[in-house]
Amino acid sequence: MHLSEKEFTMGSLPRLEQEVEEKIHSRSAKLGVIGLGYVGLPLAVEMAGAGFCVTGIDLDMSKVAAVNAGMSYVLDVPSETLFPLVSTDRIKATQSFATIETLDTISICVPTPLRKTKDPDVSFIVAAAEAIANHLRPGHLIILESTTYPGTTRELVLPILEEGGLKVGKDFFLAYSPERVDPGNATYNTRNIPKVLGGITPQCTKLATLLYQQFIERIVPVSSPESAETVKLVENTFRCVNIALANEMALLCHKLGIDVWEVIEAAKTKPFGFMAFYPGPGLGGHCIPVDPHYLSWKARMNGFEPRLIDSATQINSQMPSFTIGRVTDALNERQKSLKGSRILGLGVAYKRDTTDLRESPAIEVLRGLHERSAEVFYSDPYVSEVEISGQRLKSMEVSRDILQSMDCVVILTDHSTFDYGLIATHSPLIVDTRNALKGFSTPNIVSL
Repeated sequence: MHLSEKEFTMGSLPRLEQEVEEKIHSRSAKLGVIGLGYVGLPLAVEMAGAGFCVTGIDLDMSKVAAVNAGMSYVLDVPSETLFPLVSTDRIKATQSFATIETLDTISICVPTPLRKTKDPDVSFIVAAAEAIANHLRPGHLIILESTTYPGTTRELVLPILEEGGLKVGKDFFLAYSPERVDPGNATYNTRNIPKVLGGITPQCTKLATLLYQQFIERIVPVSSPESAETVKLVENTFRCVNIALANEMALLCHKLGIDVWEVIEAAKTKPFGFMAFYPGPGLGGHCIPVDPHYLSWKARMNGFEPRLIDSATQINSQMPSFTIGRVTDALNERQKSLKGSRILGLGVAYKRDTTDLRESPAIEVLRGLHERSAEVFYSDPYVSEVEISGQRLKSMEVSRDILQSMDCVVILTDHSTFDYGLIATHSPLIVDTRNALKGFSTPNIVSL
């Protein structure tokens, strides 16, 4: 597409830029979201709720079918919210990347896992960028939301998009905006969590900001995509390091015979200079166990050793083993061996009151107990079935008879729906990794 100087300039704005602005303001822009998971589907719903027509693209046919039927599989998106948007053609889903040609904006919300070596796996980002490049046209606005290392947008995505000859800031627009989804949070959601954003050029930042202003309450522009990419990593590394401190205090307090939970509760009464973080059986979710590795990897690529981050991840990674050790010791003190003992894990989701199993430390704990020849069971009102060491286990209903039939009950996720009075009263032995039984003081309870 070749435009004359007169055609390319309209008023004080380049024509393409002005066209994108006009489409966004009038809600006639057709928006796209690649990846319909915990980030992408809530984003698509907010876009559609603001009056845009949104197309979700995902290779998972089950997700595409569910969205097109108006049935949500994401905790933060009720089907009652999704269905009216689908039935009025505000949202549709497809497996076809060819639809990109019909879109004006594309938000990339694909997974970014770690390889077994703990190096970043950006293959999903590359695949999405290549798919966009195959259908890229003048005027496209592309925003990467997937968590990744600083430099990904400029060094990885941009060259792929420019291979066809179109130039960023002139022919198309590219920015980065980190997702900040907190699954299950009843207070903060996609709309009211401030959105950090940095574009390759000022025009990219301007247009991406304008787009997100239509359905997100506050936009926080930064100077570059590198800054925006680092923001997300700093946020979760902050949590990783502070949780590591809480976990190390739990290890230390155990050695000293001190109740770490009592210590933290007392410390947080200080009205300044302290923020409470809590120990647990390990880190879960996609962000905190993963993001610091992205930052560490990028640091090493630039000759810097992030020793504090590495120490924090090492401390957190040993908590499942420490939990298994607490179960073993608690059984030994009652003249029982872990081998052959019946162990009930309460909660397998990584976070209370959610279905989310991503990187769940509860799974690792149950797997470790099983590998040490314990007979493992679990109960989770949000997760009906899990796989432990190649075996499919079904969630058990917590009852007095079930609790009494166990040698040890391990509280791994403190779901609010559990009857903790029943658990405390009828379990022969409890290892509480979440301080869920802080109101009880019976001798059958062992804290982390």
